[in-house]
Amino acid sequence: MAAMPIARANGIDIAYDTLGDPADPTVLLVHGLGCQLIEWDDEFCRAIADRGFHVVRFDNRDVGESTRFDEPVDVMAVIAAAGAGEAPQVPYLLSDMAADAVGLLDHLGIERAHVFGVSMGGMIVQTMAIEHGARLRSMTSVMSTTGDPDVGMPTGDAMSTLLSPPPRTREELQDAAVRNAGVWGRPGLYDEARLREVAGRKWDRGYDPQGTARQLAAILASGSRSAGLATVDVPTLVVHGTVDKLVQPSGGERTAEVVPDAKLLMIEGMGHDLPEPLWGRIVDAFVAHATEHT
Repeated sequence: MAAMPIARANGIDIAYDTLGDPADPTVLLVHGLGCQLIEWDDEFCRAIADRGFHVVRFDNRDVGESTRFDEPVDVMAVIAAAGAGEAPQVPYLLSDMAADAVGLLDHLGIERAHVFGVSMGGMIVQTMAIEHGARLRSMTSVMSTTGDPDVGMPTGDAMSTLLSPPPRTREELQDAAVRNAGVWGRPGLYDEARLREVAGRKWDRGYDPQGTARQLAAILASGSRSAGLATVDVPTLVVHGTVDKLVQPSGGERTAEVVPDAKLLMIEGMGHDLPEPLWGRIVDAFVAHATEHT
């Protein structure tokens, strides 16, 4: 794949890609922990673009072709500090990642966008709604949570998998993609060959487990968003799977509870992934929500 265009935004370089007609309303796709823009399947993006939207996807800081940081982090120390009610010292917070996304919109000349975030991306778009709400037409928060410690926590096996030693080779990363899907995806829905193909491309573009660790530290250090979300004036759709083990369903339920007038869609049998058999339902729900607020 050719190198993506680069935006200079919020003091860093952000690699991005677009699909659809720029004259259509923009939807900004914000991905999860350690995920690159190529992990938004082309077909999923086209399904949104074909419904009348200009789709923008990008590499968050510390992944893919966007700026990488080099400050080491000790995730276990950050977990301990956060658990003790202390403010961990981390390279950046979710607020910085939200400002990156707004900076990308500035670079593209987009005044207001629909934002669609999954997992950590959901946390980022929630932060955008709190801190940059005037830039959002609507928010869709998928398989995410509010940052409250009593909801949305991983199951024991999901946490063990999340904190397991990172892959050291291209093949190990491919194996890990399949293994992780087996822990928190829904067996029978995900495509193992697709997972391996995307993981290989991810390695080739630049896999950096320390970048993922810094993103995780940002999540842990950013704390609860519930008080901020209670003040949000952005039309909100919350989507969550009933069998999500990485961010348990209580995270989505709490998000919908605290955001004023939020709509909640629980998808039976969906885990912590976006498998092809569920794209139609998710895209339909997003398009209905966004169209109502375009």
